[in-house]
Amino acid sequence: MSNGVRYEKSGHVAVVTLDRPEVLNAMDLRMHQELARVWDDFEADDDMWVAVLTGAGTRAFSVGQDLKELAERVRAGSAGTATFGSRGKPGWPRLTERFDLTKPVVAKVRGYAMGGGFELALACDIVVASADATFALPEARLGLMAGAGGVFRLTRQVPWRSAMGHLLTGRPMTARRAFELGLVNEVVPADELDACVDGWVADILRCAPLSVRAIKEAATKSVTMPLETAFSTRFVWEERRMHSTDAVEGPLAFVEKREPRWRGR
Repeated sequence: MSNGVRYEKSGHVAVVTLDRPEVLNAMDLRMHQELARVWDDFEADDDMWVAVLTGAGTRAFSVGQDLKELAERVRAGSAGTATFGSRGKPGWPRLTERFDLTKPVVAKVRGYAMGGGFELALACDIVVASADATFALPEARLGLMAGAGGVFRLTRQVPWRSAMGHLLTGRPMTARRAFELGLVNEVVPADELDACVDGWVADILRCAPLSVRAIKEAATKSVTMPLETAFSTRFVWEERRMHSTDAVEGPLAFVEKREPRWRGR
């Protein structure tokens, strides 16, 4: 696809590549518009069971907002103000606000994941990083706000003081530190990154797609619920999984000692 995003489908896997390597995959408004179309398509295509989000080149996953574009809009008097979220802006809802997206998204991170790039990774379900990856939310150093969920997600995904230490200073963290904090599932040498991500994707595809969606929805929707409420809540995708042919196929395949044939319905 044009406008700084490549979107490729293979089997049940969608690969979404942030494709502006000459500017470290910084995201401009056209790119956000294109990404919205990509996520709409991914969500609507029943044959797509998992997405991999990555950045082109070897230097960056994404360094976030295209600040040159922002500066031009500031000078032109067209920037307006910005705070949390993207409602009313190009590309809404962005991945960081697709709270009902129940298909899993795997982030493949090499090089810089800064600002909005880090926020994209925080919105993914599994994050695999190369040893040379660097994560940061430097917005405070720029008079900005980590408004694509960074300030909300980081404080929920790592211990409070670790999160505040990075948010209040803009200090970067290494891939190893991100792994220690639980932000990253696995860190591997750069030349092993593709194979490692392929392994995670293959393991997801071994699972029933409706089970995967039901698990993601239940986990994300229940995280702020009291436990008793969570048990008594009816979740959309769990209702579909519960009454699906795949829910019958799984146990049958196990007993018959064969690989299950998932249909996603």
